[in-house]
Amino acid sequence: MKNVLVIGVGPHARRSHLPALAAGQRQGLVGTVSAVDIVTDRGAAPELDGQDVPDGLTLCLIEPFAAEVPELPRRVRRVLDALVASARVDAVVVATEPAFHMVYARWALECGLSVLVDKPLGARAHASTDPVQARAALADVDDLLERYARTRQAHPHVLVSVQAQRRYHPAFWRLRDLIADVAETTGCPVTAVQSFHSDGQWRLPDELLELDYHGYDRGYGKCAHSGYHFFDIVPWLMAAADASGKTPDTVRVHAHITRPADLLAQLTVQDYARLFNGFSARNRYTDAELEAGLHGFGDVDATISAAFTSAGRTLTLASLNLFHNGFSQRGTLTPASALYKGNGRVRQETHIVQQGPFQALHLHCLQTLPDPHATGDRHAPGGDRHIELHVFRNNRFQHAWKPYARLDHAALSTTVDGQLATPTQTSSRRRSMEEFLLYLNNRRSRHQMRSDLSTHHTAATLMAGSYLSMAHRFSGRPPEVTLPLNTPHPTTIPPMPSAKVISR
Repeated sequence: MKNVLVIGVGPHARRSHLPALAAGQRQGLVGTVSAVDIVTDRGAAPELDGQDVPDGLTLCLIEPFAAEVPELPRRVRRVLDALVASARVDAVVVATEPAFHMVYARWALECGLSVLVDKPLGARAHASTDPVQARAALADVDDLLERYARTRQAHPHVLVSVQAQRRYHPAFWRLRDLIADVAETTGCPVTAVQSFHSDGQWRLPDELLELDYHGYDRGYGKCAHSGYHFFDIVPWLMAAADASGKTPDTVRVHAHITRPADLLAQLTVQDYARLFNGFSARNRYTDAELEAGLHGFGDVDATISAAFTSAGRTLTLASLNLFHNGFSQRGTLTPASALYKGNGRVRQETHIVQQGPFQALHLHCLQTLPDPHATGDRHAPGGDRHIELHVFRNNRFQHAWKPYARLDHAALSTTVDGQLATPTQTSSRRRSMEEFLLYLNNRRSRHQMRSDLSTHHTAATLMAGSYLSMAHRFSGRPPEVTLPLNTPHPTTIPPMPSAKVISR
């Protein structure tokens, strides 16, 4: 059993990582679990009682430090080094605010420790307004890849895995299988991808200014939080068609965004006063104070177009529509106890993949919050577990193909290693952690890992290009940017695990 250190125990870690590590203890994969978080202005440690946390969890608090530092401050490093030694730590889970992912991952590699790092790989403050910081975010990834390669020379077993859970989702495995099948038959790559994701987070004007967890005050936002999943999944799906021999070497990116100040034009303070009784009494800010306070905040919504090219020819067109401010089921002025989850937030997600004239794939996950009094099917359209994949194939060209198939929740459920793999984000996050723990315990080989750091360079490039486009527009420069995709690091994505369709 391996001892694990979790850095950052905010809402996401308490909802995802800690329960997964507790499950790892029950499976005999995890020994002790230590945790580190910062001393906040409120002075209180994160409340962990009453939650599904690992047995014997110990929490250590450290002083906060600026995200811009390339290495951990000496006082922080002394605390962490001592904790690694005393707890005999074997691996680190980095679950902090994205701006701190890189500095902790560098430290862990210097210690010769394997790392599971939350998405995204990293983010730079003011990336949406300062082109230098946008480019630096990609340079950080290149630096981490180089450190990873050097560390593996001295510690061959060290692994850096990125928790991009859609790589662990059965519906996306099916998409890749379908794409690969057509690519092998026709030689056609993925020619177009449209991805849409909405968080359904309705934040009121004062919350836009004051909320710091998954907020916008650091000069980045949606694209550096849940948006990274889509920067990752687009090239990950494209790579399923590598049998075509047609792979891109360059990407052109153009981003349009809304910032918090734009939301105040969509719904003004006067609108809120009309919509919610008591809003005027609660609101502490004038229009001018809100406008000034929100200046330079990061992206709330983003529409990003990308062209993946090879030798100057466009192979794949992609559009990513990434929204925090979408359909929500929040309906009251008073927020829930946690603005991050449980505050009317619902996920609406679609992916449309075109493979020339041969195949079209439509994946839909369109949810609403469950009615506690309802007795209907939770997997039906609008249910909180609804998911379906529509497959269209050109059977006039290939008579053996079915012209249309619809796969629902049951059809997309599979068995992996004798366990049911359901097509949900929660179970996919669990599989990501479980794979990492199995590797630590020598029950997975490196080539079986589905989200090794070395396979994330294109996703990091797409995210950096999006922020560079935003920053260019903010500073009055032409917003289209072109970035190379060539990387000296290995990018082979391992095959999917053997999976059996569950029939019902």
